Amino acid sequence: MQREHSAAVAGARQAYYERISADHLTPLWEVLHALVPPAPRPSIVPAHWRYAALRDTLLEAGELISAQEAERRVLILENPGVRGQSRITQSLYAGLQLILPGEVAPAHRHAQSALRLVLEGEGAYTAVDGERTTMRRGDFIITPSMTWHDHGNPGDEPVVWLDGLDIPLVQFLDAGFAEKAPVQMQSEARPEGDALLRYGHNMVPIDFYQSASGPTPVFVYPYRQTKHALLGLEGTPADPWHGHAFRYVNPATGASPMPTIGAFARRLKAGTETRPYRSTDSTVFVCLEGEGRATVGERTFDLAPNDVLVVPSWTVHQFRGSADMILFSFSDRPVQQGLGLWREDKLS
Repeated sequence: MQREHSAAVAGARQAYYERISADHLTPLWEVLHALVPPAPRPSIVPAHWRYAALRDTLLEAGELISAQEAERRVLILENPGVRGQSRITQSLYAGLQLILPGEVAPAHRHAQSALRLVLEGEGAYTAVDGERTTMRRGDFIITPSMTWHDHGNPGDEPVVWLDGLDIPLVQFLDAGFAEKAPVQMQSEARPEGDALLRYGHNMVPIDFYQSASGPTPVFVYPYRQTKHALLGLEGTPADPWHGHAFRYVNPATGASPMPTIGAFARRLKAGTETRPYRSTDSTVFVCLEGEGRATVGERTFDLAPNDVLVVPSWTVHQFRGSADMILFSFSDRPVQQGLGLWREDKLS
């Protein structure tokens, strides 16, 4: 009797659901557990890209298509958990970009904010709103939303960098715009180094003002300065969960360099291991120097220079340096913090 009653109730509910569907309605009680989970349930998974194994594949792309034809010759790093969606985390895109000697990636601008982390080669440049910066390995370069930018390589060797953009976030908001410039290369508006000179020495021009939500006026963070700062902490205790670590900031405001993407650098000395840690911002890590091991959830990855690792939201992870290791990372932490959503868990 009870079984018949349950079957009748289930049938009545299903008929009801089908009827209200015609009015574009759906019952919350059927999906509440998925919409409001007790803890994050990321669809992305831990993933590791070995640069040494991918380098030849990337260079092969240089033989198949020019930078001008492609506009941007990039191999997208797609998270295995969300293949086909052109994203490395739920909110961020990443890819490896190649520019060969003599090439120019033509000028354009878009609503999406972008970062570049130079991985290999020197002699290429990025120009942002009329100011060039020469790319050197480890440099962290920014093209804020709707700034004109082009890339060129007048040098004699291929140059590779990692692109990181907030494309999925902008796509989710349906707020994306893009525009091609009428010329391939921007004309020089300011000499190279102007922005760093004006804003990168704990001073700003006397008449300068910027709201806390604006992008940084400094668009290049030279690796030599990052490394100098990290090595300068040699004699001080390291943070148990992060090692010797810094957060990149807009020097005019102290906020993140970009409103949607936060960037970080850390150093782990050989033989040291961080304590287990997790946070709600899925994070992309790049090994710039040294070697080590990352444990992410139940998986372990060996890291070498230029390798890329992604750690999903609320996934316990820790690092161990087998040789002195410098890691760069980026995530959507500024967005989560601005919305009051960001959380971390420091485990013992």
